[in-house]
Amino acid sequence: MSNDSDHASIKAWFDTWSGYVANVDFDSARPMFDEDLLAFGTWMDTVEGREVVIEKQWKSIWGTIKDFRFMTETLQIRVSPDRLFAIAVLVWDSTGFHENGESYPRPGRATVGLRRDNVDAPWMGVHTHLSLNRGVPQESFGAPKDS
Repeated sequence: MSNDSDHASIKAWFDTWSGYVANVDFDSARPMFDEDLLAFGTWMDTVEGREVVIEKQWKSIWGTIKDFRFMTETLQIRVSPDRLFAIAVLVWDSTGFHENGESYPRPGRATVGLRRDNVDAPWMGVHTHLSLNRGVPQESFGAPKDS
């Protein structure tokens, strides 16, 4: 059972993470996630541990894209009866770049598992699955240096 404050706090969590992804700010994003984070993505196998996720997943993607944003207006949540665990589902958007520097739309979707120690504590990410929509190029090569 969730309430409006659960939805608002989870939306704020995604708005915060959006900014960190867009600004390629790994250090600020790190404390939002449990040390035992479990993740996978479009082409990434299961990755265990926050630091491994940062090294193998985040660092291979965040710096190669632009304009990342979780579209929190699409956020749907399911919250445990004690309100200490939640599953969040929403879509996101970004801009990717082909090898020649041309940009392309890079939309996707996410499922994130969140937990907290009590209803007043901040949410912590314990699982992430971010995947590209069908037909979206799986690799972005970064914006041209003059953009």
